[in-house]
Amino acid sequence: MKLGQSLLAAAVLAAAFGAPARAQEDTIKVGILHSLSGTMAISETTLKDVMLMLIEEQNEKGGLLGKKLEPVVVDIASNWPLAAEKARQLLETDKVAAVFGCWTSVCRKSVLPVFEELNGLLFYPVQYEGEESQRNVFYTGAAPNQQAIPAVDYLMENEGVERWVLAGTDYVYPRTTNKILEQYLKDKGVAAEDIMINYTPFGHSDWQTIVSDIKKFGSTGKKTAVVSTINGDANVPFYKELGNQGIKAEDIPVVAFSVGEEELAGLDTAPLVGHLAAWNYFMSVDTPENAAFIEGWHKFIKDDKRVTNDPMEAHYIGFNMWVKAVEAAGTTTPDAVIDSIIGVAVPNLTGGYASMGPNHHITKPVLVGEIQADGQFDVVWETSGLVLGDEWSDFLPESKPLISDWRAPLSCGNFNTQTKTCGGSN
Repeated sequence: MKLGQSLLAAAVLAAAFGAPARAQEDTIKVGILHSLSGTMAISETTLKDVMLMLIEEQNEKGGLLGKKLEPVVVDIASNWPLAAEKARQLLETDKVAAVFGCWTSVCRKSVLPVFEELNGLLFYPVQYEGEESQRNVFYTGAAPNQQAIPAVDYLMENEGVERWVLAGTDYVYPRTTNKILEQYLKDKGVAAEDIMINYTPFGHSDWQTIVSDIKKFGSTGKKTAVVSTINGDANVPFYKELGNQGIKAEDIPVVAFSVGEEELAGLDTAPLVGHLAAWNYFMSVDTPENAAFIEGWHKFIKDDKRVTNDPMEAHYIGFNMWVKAVEAAGTTTPDAVIDSIIGVAVPNLTGGYASMGPNHHITKPVLVGEIQADGQFDVVWETSGLVLGDEWSDFLPESKPLISDWRAPLSCGNFNTQTKTCGGSN
């Protein structure tokens, strides 16, 4: 082969095999780690969709650091060991710069060791039980002081509730949240016999006996409410059974922490009117920022009937914080982003700003909404200002002395203010 032919052949091979490698280098990959099948798909599929929208919008603005963003979507199928495998795939094989994902705390707990080992970034968009602050995780959903505690205060002060049913799915988030709430209620003077606690498996469908027990518990003459940490598609038969047994909101109100507009879209809401949910955002919030977000969502999804919800706003906030932190750092390198993201503030959709605290939690308003017949929420109460997520509950003795601050020189997620020691990585 002549020299010219050899050079030509080499050029062809380079074009064939080198171009994809260069194309990969010209993009920044973003991992999307959600359940698109199984019991949690009812809640998580829309979070995958909103992330695709946010990435598309950022690319229309010119991308990030001069590169286009490339989404990498995986389905964890409501399977928590699989979530860890998929997280490792995203970080090791796909080389994503950050991951946005998980819904349940058992999912988050499953993937935490992977993000810690591989020094990845996880933006977690859903309310959770607290009792955690990990260097590689940014908690953009609510901690208990940003949802559960204010919701109980609302029911006590505005509904005169004296008896409490703490009903949850059987995993870490409901159990830890209810442990905090049980202690909080007792500190408020509620007797042990006025607190009923019940747990059911993921996907639970036979609610007849449990709802009957709730009805009986609420028939003593004391105002009773259900505080629900039931997750996923189990909510559909739960609310249906409430209607079947004639439990109305004026009799035994339910305040839910995991039921929003997306879950209500699959329900007959007529029997649920007046029941409540506590979140940090509702689609019905009347602000220019929210109107623009909804308009963009409907344009992207090509369906004007698709709703928005609180975890979608959390992804909106977390994604914009990541973009701003990357721009400030000039790199997607995790250590640089972790250093630059503390103090970053971006608009929320309720008309204010969310800022990232040194404990990797953000500031949020707290809203209580009442279910309407159209599946939307009428906001009946909200905090007067923003609340920073409290990673360690003041209502658990073992947690009260702990604080988190990921800034140097402390760089600790569970610093004990009494012993002046850091207890470990989270």
